[in-house]
Amino acid sequence: MSDVPNPPPVAPDITSPLGTTRERLAYVLAVLDLKGRGLLLICSLLVLAWISSGIYNVQPDEQGIVLRFGRWVETTEPGLHYHLPYPIGTVRLPKVTQVNQLRLGSDSNSPDSDSSGSRDKQMLTGDENIVEADCTVFWRIKDAGLYLFKISDPERSVKIAAESALREIISRTPIQAAMSDKRAQIADETRVLLQQLLDHAQAGVLITQVQLQRVDPPPQVIDAFNDVQRARADQERARNEADAYANDVIPRARGVAAHITQDADAYKTQVTNLAEGEANRFLSIDKSYAKFKDVTAWRLYLESMDEVLKKASKVIVDSSGKGMSGVVPYMPLSDKDKPGQKNAAQ
Repeated sequence: MSDVPNPPPVAPDITSPLGTTRERLAYVLAVLDLKGRGLLLICSLLVLAWISSGIYNVQPDEQGIVLRFGRWVETTEPGLHYHLPYPIGTVRLPKVTQVNQLRLGSDSNSPDSDSSGSRDKQMLTGDENIVEADCTVFWRIKDAGLYLFKISDPERSVKIAAESALREIISRTPIQAAMSDKRAQIADETRVLLQQLLDHAQAGVLITQVQLQRVDPPPQVIDAFNDVQRARADQERARNEADAYANDVIPRARGVAAHITQDADAYKTQVTNLAEGEANRFLSIDKSYAKFKDVTAWRLYLESMDEVLKKASKVIVDSSGKGMSGVVPYMPLSDKDKPGQKNAAQ
């Protein structure tokens, strides 16, 4: 039998109801002459392409969130991975190293700010004063699965939690400390408290930094507040001057008092030692007198007369007295030129 060529395929009438999908597919296969093994090969390639569509790569700055029928089943780390093909499984690749910035409050001098917005950012301090605080929160995704499926609006949730944490920390701090030396401490405590709130809510967010931009009284009372601060500064300056004067006068007074005390102690020691010496001398003389009365009495008489005669300007010697015949009177030459003696001689 001779080969009879196949008749050319007839294109389906797509305008008629008979132009169905089945007829179109049969027409395409007839045109491509794909029958038997060729059709099987095409189907195998399509199945292989469908299966290989589940291969995905996670970049170093991403986390892979695998969904199966829309449900989160797995979180994958950077690298090459596989999931069931679409529509059974899908994957989402959020950026987890990208740092996001959230600003709380706004400039009260900006045109779009009004009195209600100003009241919204007013906070009560620990000493019952009102301040307006602005801060910037930097955050990134810590757990992409929690971030995508545990909270509906992550950015709004972070903002609400940040406002709550900042208000709580400000409520523990006096206004003067919040405006001066405790700003860094307030920012650190706010970051810690905000992270605790987000972890409790399973938000999957990591707070990297909180920067406190501005802490000021409301514009309506800022002039009065500045006057109070100036008065406090003057009070502090006067107190410092008084402390400096006290630190200068008190040590000197204490030094003078210590010097007087030391002089008194030295005088006390001197007088006590002299008194003890005189007492010991008297006791020793008493012991000598008890043993040798005549000798001791004569020695005491001579010592007394010696003390008396040393201070006398004139000495009268009775030559008629017993034992006084050998005494030779003399005139002290050293005293002859004194005016008093010269007048006396005249």
